[in-house]
Amino acid sequence: MVESRSIVSSAFFLVFLFLLLLEPTFEQQQQSSPAERAALLELRSSLGLRSKEWPRKADPCFFWNGVQCENGRVVGLNISGFRRTRLGSQNPQFAVDALVNLTLLTSFNASKFLLPGSIPDWFGQRLSSLRMLDLRSCSVFGSIPMSLGNLTNLTSLYLSNNNLSGTIPASLGQLSRLSVLDLSQNLFAGSIPRSFSNLQNLSLLDISDNSLSGSIPPGIGTLLKLQYLNVSRNNLSSFIPAQLGDLDSLVDFDLSFNSLSGSVPSDLRGLRNLQRMELGNNFLVGTLPDNLFSPQTQLQFIVLSRNNFTGGLPTVLWSIPRLRFLDVSGNNFTGELKISGSNANATAAVLNISQNLFYGNLTPLLGRFSDVDLSSNYFEGRVPDFANTNASLDRNCLQNLQNQRSLAECTSFYAERGLTFDNFGHPNSTLPPPAEKGGKSNRNLVIILATVLGGIVVILLLLLLLLRLCARRRGSANQRGIGVGAVPASSSPPAPGVPINFSSVGDAFTYQQLLQATGNFSDANLIKHGHSGDLFRGELENGMPVVIKRIDLRSIKKESYLIEFDFFSKVSHTRFVPFVGHCLENENEKFLVYKHMPNGDLSTSLYKKANTDDNGLQSLDWITRLKIALGAAEGLSYLHNECNPPLVHRDVQASSILLDDKFEVRLGSLSEVCGQEGDTHQSRITRLLRLPQSSEQGSSGSQTAVCAYDVYCFGKVLLELVTGKLGISASSDAQMKEWLEQTLPYISIYDKELVTKILDPSLLIDEDLLEEVWAMAIVARSCLNPKPSRRPLMRYILKALENPLKVVREESSSSARLRTTSSRGSWNAALFGSWRSSSDVTVIPASTATRTEGGSGLKRSGTTGSQGSGNGGGDHSSSHRRHSREIFPEPSSVQDVERADQD
Repeated sequence: MVESRSIVSSAFFLVFLFLLLLEPTFEQQQQSSPAERAALLELRSSLGLRSKEWPRKADPCFFWNGVQCENGRVVGLNISGFRRTRLGSQNPQFAVDALVNLTLLTSFNASKFLLPGSIPDWFGQRLSSLRMLDLRSCSVFGSIPMSLGNLTNLTSLYLSNNNLSGTIPASLGQLSRLSVLDLSQNLFAGSIPRSFSNLQNLSLLDISDNSLSGSIPPGIGTLLKLQYLNVSRNNLSSFIPAQLGDLDSLVDFDLSFNSLSGSVPSDLRGLRNLQRMELGNNFLVGTLPDNLFSPQTQLQFIVLSRNNFTGGLPTVLWSIPRLRFLDVSGNNFTGELKISGSNANATAAVLNISQNLFYGNLTPLLGRFSDVDLSSNYFEGRVPDFANTNASLDRNCLQNLQNQRSLAECTSFYAERGLTFDNFGHPNSTLPPPAEKGGKSNRNLVIILATVLGGIVVILLLLLLLLRLCARRRGSANQRGIGVGAVPASSSPPAPGVPINFSSVGDAFTYQQLLQATGNFSDANLIKHGHSGDLFRGELENGMPVVIKRIDLRSIKKESYLIEFDFFSKVSHTRFVPFVGHCLENENEKFLVYKHMPNGDLSTSLYKKANTDDNGLQSLDWITRLKIALGAAEGLSYLHNECNPPLVHRDVQASSILLDDKFEVRLGSLSEVCGQEGDTHQSRITRLLRLPQSSEQGSSGSQTAVCAYDVYCFGKVLLELVTGKLGISASSDAQMKEWLEQTLPYISIYDKELVTKILDPSLLIDEDLLEEVWAMAIVARSCLNPKPSRRPLMRYILKALENPLKVVREESSSSARLRTTSSRGSWNAALFGSWRSSSDVTVIPASTATRTEGGSGLKRSGTTGSQGSGNGGGDHSSSHRRHSREIFPEPSSVQDVERADQD
């Protein structure tokens, strides 16, 4: 027993002695060297880092965030997303000279940390051990120093989303170990260096969103390890190199938004592992090769839109097993749409073949796709059952359906192809209806019913006429638009027989002048195919840059350009795109000339500086986004509240919000503007007779000629600004509903931090700016209320955006009163109880309950009930609406709350 104890004691003593010997070695290995500690403290001072991140009295290797050490030497620094001290944030600079003393540094990550300045030349001379350099979203400017080509150990180089300019140095081709090269979203010009063919270890190459020109070097096709290639949104021209088909490892392939011409090489069939192919918005021509895609392909996402492709679609498309998204819109594809093959996953796919020349009958197999856009083609015949739920069918030749092409247009199209147009059941058909099976008694019954219904309609029309006469006799003292300047026409299109004085609307140009301005309307000057005409860049003889819309009256309704003429003849406001002039010489083509907006539209400006695929990099800064939201709200508020009767824009989305050189908003896309349908008296009669109100339809209803529709669309624009998710404002109702169900739960007036979960991660904002973002999200949610009558008026939205902090900071006495008097037990329950009980995607109602000065009862402010949208912008103010500019919610049981307060 004694012997065993002795053995145990000896063992403990040996272990203790061993640890005692190791202790100096352990400390020696982990503690930072004095020289590198001094360098880190110098870096802490020059960058203005907070003591919370790098505490002065603690050892960097043990306690400093983002500092990685090996054997007491600093090998990695990560200051991504760090916040500066108040003093440091006043004068941020690219002040990292102390890095010179960290001789073993292998990685430096400063992404999303503001470093305004240029990359110093010594980076490539003194940081020879560097393997990873990440300067994404740092506001770096200037050019890339050629010396970076000396960093031969570099495997990852991230410089995206900055203001780097000049040419891409050919010396980067010396970085033979490079695996990731991301230079996207900068201002680079010139061509893609041919030396990139030396980067044989490259797996990701992203040079998108620059101003690169020239052709794609064929040498790119030798990068056999390349998995992700993105050269989109440049000015690249010439052809797609056939050598790209050798990139067997390629997974993602994006050449969209360039000026590529020619045909698609069939060699791309070799991309067997490709999952995403984007070739949209180029000048590609010809037919797609039948063998372009292998049946064994991994493709899930294909975009070929906005080119000049002809012929039919390859039948192999319908056999791609994993296809999720196919967009071939805006081309000249033609023929009958014959879907064959078995695609078990097609029910989850999105198909967009709009704006082509497809014809014939619709196949029921289209029902296998979850979302289908077949608009602006020439399909005929009956509409299959699937189309009632998931298809867009406007501008076709289909039977018994609204918004179709004219009979003459459809007949002419089919006759040109030697086909007979089956116009049975077409709204404009001149053929006699099929004989009825019933006898004479059935016909008599129909006549009787028609007579009765006709009498009811006549009575209703007389009642409406009387109410309108009464309203006019009351005078215009309470009407909007009195003394407010220009007042547009009340209907759209202009009333027949009322001439428009074209000479008073801008300058008159000759067709020859416009040909000279646009280079004979060359494809190089084509901006896009708009829904009301093609838009071209141009320059007038006096040097003024302009945008010219070419309207083909053979495919677009004449009223579209007359609407704009009528609008510009009566409206003069700084928030609308300046109208320069027109050319009306040609019978079938009309031309409208607008002032060119240097920053394009919101969709291109936001996308130019944002990548939303995965990492949501920085786009426009928050101050600019708020400025854009205010400008758009000001323009819409003018239409809704200062025009008599109110005007509805009907096409509010990011692409219709144009931006001048100072990012001031100029609203465009004015070919859909119309006077608001209905008035207060009509709404009363509708309710009295228990008829459904068109203005009470959901957001997906067909009624768009009400101001509440603009408010809903504006809400989508606000969410696009908050989240950075592109395309929200232009998305379909089906896509929007699913996205809203995932997004709106993170917008709450009670929890600011929730909004950070949907916030564009590229935004660099402090606490005050976060409150502004939060406020805009709350306003957006109120605009997206599924009940139009509960959406706020645009003038209230404008006031809220002018004072965003008021939306989230104001704690009025009425709010406190609501917390204690609500029959539902709490302010939160009173405000949001209706949301929890709703199965739909719901949002903050339009108004708030506020207390009047000196009163004991709660009074309503803002708008209530049908006032919110029935007249879409009418002035329904009352004597106790003191806080109408607020966008706080009103409890659905506000009357009960008032009674409780009075008791």
